[in-house]
Amino acid sequence: MARLYHVPLSPFCRKVRLSLAEKKIEVELVEERYWEQDPDFLRRNPAAKVPVIRLDGQMMAESAAICEYLEDTRPEPPLMPKDAEGRYEVRRLVSWFDDKFHHEVTSKLLYERVNKKITGEGYPDSRNVKAGAKAIKYHLDYMAWLLDHRRWLAGDMMTLADFAAAAHLSSLDYISDVDWNRSAVVKDWYAKIKSRPAFRSILADQVPGFRPPPHYTDLDF
Repeated sequence: MARLYHVPLSPFCRKVRLSLAEKKIEVELVEERYWEQDPDFLRRNPAAKVPVIRLDGQMMAESAAICEYLEDTRPEPPLMPKDAEGRYEVRRLVSWFDDKFHHEVTSKLLYERVNKKITGEGYPDSRNVKAGAKAIKYHLDYMAWLLDHRRWLAGDMMTLADFAAAAHLSSLDYISDVDWNRSAVVKDWYAKIKSRPAFRSILADQVPGFRPPPHYTDLDF
């Protein structure tokens, strides 16, 4: 069985978990306090980052690389288009959410409100929180624009791009930092993706000291 070292609210871990669940790959989840720099964990990944997965007799890190490995070795059901242009667009959007969205939004909201408390780094920086709250509006509007032109974020099929976006937004939704009333099309997209069986374990996550809003697990929110 695969073993995934993860942090429940990490969007990078959630993206991998969604890919594993969608492809029906059984996995053992091990919560990892990566900030403690445990020697055993550092041997698994000297970069001291999650997720890390033991799969097929090897240890692998970096969420995007893990997800593409899963796609290469377990191609059904597909989470990448077959054509080069479509695969490019998926990779572009995965990078958008894991880089730009993460830097401008997730790190400013989730990391300030939750990670600092869990890791003992102090209190949230109100300037970062305000910047993240402002930036997420732009990103939700961009998603709305994409979904006005496409069935899913990257095209006509659900892909890793949708999982990358949903991983970040679900983590932020846990702490009520997503205004779902801003865009009906984005809200409908999220309701559709979080109703998938692959999302069940994500919605069951509990973080001590933080309680999700009532709509968090509601599939008809």
